[in-house]
Amino acid sequence: MFFKLQTAATVGLDARPVDVEVDISKGQTMFNIVGLADTSIKEARDRVHSALKNSGFNYPFNFRILINLAPADLPKEGTGYDLPIAVGLIAVSQNIALNTADSLLVGQLALDGAVRHTPGILPMAVYAKSAGCRALYVPAMDAPEAALVRGLTIYPVKNLTQIMDHLTGKDLIAPYVAEAPAPFIADAGGLDMSMIKGQEFAKRALEVAAAGGHNILLSGPPGSGKTLLARTLPSILPPLLTDEALEITKIYSIAGLLPSGLIMERPFRGPHHTISHVALVGGGRCPRPGEISLSHRGVLFLDEFPEFPRTVLEALRQPLEDGQITIARAHGSLTFPARFILVASQNPCPCGYNSDPDKACTCSSAQISNYTRKISGPILDRIDLQVEVPRVPFEKLSDSSLAESSAVIAERVRVARDRQTERLANTKILTNSEMGNAEIRAHCQLDKESVALLRSAVDRLHLSARAYGRILKLARTIADLNARENIEVVDIAEALQYRGKE
Repeated sequence: MFFKLQTAATVGLDARPVDVEVDISKGQTMFNIVGLADTSIKEARDRVHSALKNSGFNYPFNFRILINLAPADLPKEGTGYDLPIAVGLIAVSQNIALNTADSLLVGQLALDGAVRHTPGILPMAVYAKSAGCRALYVPAMDAPEAALVRGLTIYPVKNLTQIMDHLTGKDLIAPYVAEAPAPFIADAGGLDMSMIKGQEFAKRALEVAAAGGHNILLSGPPGSGKTLLARTLPSILPPLLTDEALEITKIYSIAGLLPSGLIMERPFRGPHHTISHVALVGGGRCPRPGEISLSHRGVLFLDEFPEFPRTVLEALRQPLEDGQITIARAHGSLTFPARFILVASQNPCPCGYNSDPDKACTCSSAQISNYTRKISGPILDRIDLQVEVPRVPFEKLSDSSLAESSAVIAERVRVARDRQTERLANTKILTNSEMGNAEIRAHCQLDKESVALLRSAVDRLHLSARAYGRILKLARTIADLNARENIEVVDIAEALQYRGKE
């Protein structure tokens, strides 16, 4: 006896169709799962056995059971195949006719037959709609995630008995009705720019970085406020666009980190400097997104930048340049989005006081040289703003007056982003930092005075072609913040101030 159901496998940020073919026949007693299934899928044999028994269904003992997950050349992992396998076994063992031709089933089974959370529901829902499926059966707790895809009937399944009663017409499951989303209020963990004493230059640099999506390096002695500055950056970023929110939600769904519903807050990721290469860029047998993808359209904060392993830092080259990371494995290559704002912070030397005018540095010149060489030139070349964060004097620390709030700065950032959106409307680019050579030529025209200043800077600072282009994009952002249609010499001058590490 044979029965077939449809489910899906996640590959990168997308889902692909998988047919679950169930066949039982007389012969040597066995339960075999084929079709490039990993260990977690092969363990479904024991989960399904217990789930059927504890839910009151007869398990087909003394039969040869074969489960085929087609296509056979597509690697598959995870526990989301439990539900279709169990439903298929019940159908063939009890000879029940089920109408699941236009349905997609996914879910992990507990030993008592309950249906548990399964990662990757949102990409599967996107696929189900594109494939014309009329119904999607998902774990009840994952229904809000699936309902983010409009125009698809979502059935929240609590246990195996419930779905069998529904499929046989005994007791129908009510389709899930999505609730109206609550209004989103940006939250930076209670941090606000008004809390930062002094550091006007660094705060202006963060405003520029937020407005154009530029990378920034903060360098200064311990306790100067580098970490606080970095952690307040999300408070001045503009709200997510709908497409951005969906893309971020898909990434977190694939990674199994989605809390509930649509993510409407820009990610802020701050991995420790002991992070591995795979954890940062992603990977595994069936690759999963790493920290750089989890920070997509948000902020990746790398504190103690030189303490990260050299191989980990060098892995940032492609995503910083292209906004994506490609992971190659034996079964093929996958590309994950990684368009983030890198905020890196570092001390000027191992002891931290090389640039401090009041406290003597105890490091030798060799130690300082070795420390600064940990960050390669190509990585520095990809960081648009390189800012010194000096020690804050007592007068400013003791000043009780509040500085400019995040809300005021965020409004200027929003207006600057709106200018970019209007200018780049006919492209897939959202910010100035993403512009390529064609967009730079079209939108970064300079007058004679600006050309002369930039020529002098290129000769004096020995700027690379990449740095030259990044200065133009930085100047374009500064002009947007200043509500100027064209780049002026003052915009070029300010942009050059942020290349202090050249």
